Amino acid sequence: MPVPAVLPPSLAALPVHHKVPPPEQLRAHALEGRLWPVALPVTFTPFASAQPCSARCVFCSETLRPHGSGRLSASLRPGARYQEGLARALAALQGLPLGISLSGLESTDAPEWLLGVLDVLEAHERHPAGHVEEKVLYSNAAGLCAETSGGVLLPRLARYGLTRVEISRHHPEAPRNDGIMRFRPGQPVARQEVFEEAVRAARGHVPVRLVCIVQRTGVATPADVVDYLRWAVERLGVTDVVFREFSRLHGLYQPNTTWRTIERDRVPIESLLEPLLPDGPGSDFEPVDVTRGYYYWNARLRWRGQCSVTFEASDYQDMKARHHSGVIHKFVFHANGNLCADWDPEREVLLRTA
Repeated sequence: MPVPAVLPPSLAALPVHHKVPPPEQLRAHALEGRLWPVALPVTFTPFASAQPCSARCVFCSETLRPHGSGRLSASLRPGARYQEGLARALAALQGLPLGISLSGLESTDAPEWLLGVLDVLEAHERHPAGHVEEKVLYSNAAGLCAETSGGVLLPRLARYGLTRVEISRHHPEAPRNDGIMRFRPGQPVARQEVFEEAVRAARGHVPVRLVCIVQRTGVATPADVVDYLRWAVERLGVTDVVFREFSRLHGLYQPNTTWRTIERDRVPIESLLEPLLPDGPGSDFEPVDVTRGYYYWNARLRWRGQCSVTFEASDYQDMKARHHSGVIHKFVFHANGNLCADWDPEREVLLRTA
């Protein structure tokens, strides 16, 4: 979704960062004998999970089924030669500056598999043309709980040079959060004290950003936002929080349970952001800037001078239009060995490694 045409007065004078370059600034890159225009910055996601996710979030985008789609990427499992294919895909992208986005179900659920992926990514960086600019892990923290008393994953992520880990928690109270994330039985991360200790352990190794998807059954009001920030800063020592609206779906997906939940429980991000914007001196929130990405926009503020707070909205219709435009905005390496410019493992295929 575009940056709103008329920003609230408190945001109107802020700098706007545009992350979609004009046509004359696209980077040409050859793949399988074809020259592709690439919009920089561009991220690369090794999207594969060795096992089903430890959570079953009610809004999980991986369970949305596009009209006319085949198998969803989340249903695929990496084979024995996945890492070999990953190395080949990265080799095909040498010369492009990449942001690494470790997402797709929950990669920390299988630490040994994730460590193997990190080995391949580091080998790419050692190549003179293997440029990497940012490295982000998206996690529900399930696999980080074993790290609180000493482990190998967090130190390894620190050595890898992780820019940050974005940890999902959609309400500061465990029962409310579990009604949204629905952790599988026996997952320690569902317990409040275990999750909080896992975040503190992570902070000892890598920067942490908390991610809250706002919704009717969780964080739904400006007062809820403030309560969440107090918990993040005072209990966890986290100074970077993002509040995200459910992505806007339009008519792209079949009306299944996930689709109905998203449409029923959506909280528009403007309804949280605008009441918190300052209308005079002494406000707890200080606007910083606005960013326009290729299918999202966000506004960044400072809360009480202690915490960076981002309010973000996104639009899957914009995303799909960009993905199908002939310009590459995203690289995804799927479990079936396909390097694609889309989250669908059989669409916008750039390279087949299997």
